[in-house]
Order: sequence, then C-alpha cells, then structure tokens
Amino acid sequence: MAEKTSDETLAHLTRISQKPGVQSTLILSRENGAIVRTSGLISNSTSANPNSALPASNDATPDNYTNGKKEGGIQNAEDVASKVWSFLTAAGALVDGLYEEDEVKLLRLRTKKNELVIIPDTKFILVLVHDTPPA
Repeated sequence: MAEKTSDETLAHLTRISQKPGVQSTLILSRENGAIVRTSGLISNSTSANPNSALPASNDATPDNYTNGKKEGGIQNAEDVASKVWSFLTAAGALVDGLYEEDEVKLLRLRTKKNELVIIPDTKFILVLVHDTPPA
C-alpha cells in the first residue's frame, strides 16, 4: 500500500478535527516544530502563524489566564507546540536507541483532562487535542 501524501493526511486531520470532543488542532513544521496552522488554541503573538491560512488569535486577556494556562484547560498554541516538539524529539531518540532503522509513526498521550494524538508526517507534525473520554 502506498504511503499517504501530506495532502491526504491534512484532509484526514480536517475530518477528524470536526468530531465531537475535539478542542484544537495544530500543524507544526517537521523541520523545526514551528506552528504552520492552529485552530482552537490561543496564540500569544500575531507572528505565531506567519504562513498560516488561519490568523493568530489575540483575544486573550489577563483575566482569562493564570501563569500562561487557560483556566481549567490547555495552554496556548506556542506552549503546546514547544512541548509536543520536545516530546516527539525524545520519542524519536528512544526509537533510534532501540531500533536504528525505525521511526515514530504515532504518539498518543492521555491525561485526566485531554488526549493528544501526534502524527509525524514527512513535512508536518499533526497534533489533535481532544477531551479524554470517560473511563
């Protein structure tokens, strides 16, 4: 079976992002983890998405945030992107240490409040944040 193209993967992410419980999506550059596109997360700066088709959100007010975290929710887009980049880099190093000729294809991280699904593609890192299903 042929490997999915980046366009097919992006189309798949778009379909998934419309499912119930999805809070946000991020598309990061595979090269350096920079935000290419984001939806559902607040961005701290107008330059956060210079190549994005979606504008950066600048409607955050200090009353809505405590120590950079949204009350009861996930952090802003830049913080999530940075942490996902670090997590993927560490997972890649683990896989390289175990199986030199292998690569990370999918990461899922579940917490009490959220689940992150991270899909490294050839050009992008696709991140989906959704509510953790009830146990």
